[in-house]
Amino acid sequence: MINDYFDTSEGVDTAEYTRALYAPHPLLSGLISKRGLVTAIALVNLADLAILTYLASVRGWPIVAFALAGLFISVFYVAPPLKLKHHGLGEPGVFLVWGPLMIGGTYYATVGTVPAGIWVAALPYAITVTTVLMGKHIDKLEQDRARGINTLPVLLGKETALRVTQAMMISFYPIVLGLVLAGVVGWGVLISFAAVPRLLRVLKAYGEPKPERPPAGYRIWPLWYVSLSFYHNRLAGGLFVLGLLIDVVV
Repeated sequence: MINDYFDTSEGVDTAEYTRALYAPHPLLSGLISKRGLVTAIALVNLADLAILTYLASVRGWPIVAFALAGLFISVFYVAPPLKLKHHGLGEPGVFLVWGPLMIGGTYYATVGTVPAGIWVAALPYAITVTTVLMGKHIDKLEQDRARGINTLPVLLGKETALRVTQAMMISFYPIVLGLVLAGVVGWGVLISFAAVPRLLRVLKAYGEPKPERPPAGYRIWPLWYVSLSFYHNRLAGGLFVLGLLIDVVV
């Protein structure tokens, strides 16, 4: 919601921009007014504040640090004056939020400490989520470049960004194996390797030109690479979580 608000206010999101083509934009489609969107943002963050207040009373100031770090990245991902996404810092920001902050923060809230191994255990899921954002920004590369939005794919160039995203997807698996061998997580997470056949299909598609037109039944054109990344993320990430549950039960 914060992204949609600021991108619209700053003139980035328009009816012709990719954001408004693959799904209804809350403001541009008239689903809600700017004032209504600001109210929704405020209400959600008030709920967050209530949760934060309770957790901080139980675990102390580190919880506040986790929360404020996440809030900072969430707001300034597109909000001025920082606009992290515009300077190649959006992707690292998402990596930090979906890995160390979410996973490390949740672990700390539950246990009251974060062993070094947990920071490493946060990497696999953070990586797969970041590949989804990389795919999305590759899809929007030309439009973003024209608007002066220097996402990481814009800075790297399309071909390099494609190869980097492929490498990130691959890196998920040796990290998972290393976590098991180091005893940070149990053997159950090795079920993640069942996603390798899907990984190979996605890597192959990443190495081929984007189709000229959407395949039959494809519903979020003109996005393409983001779908491929999420296709892998959904299975690999889901199996990773399932493996953690298996470890708990066994």
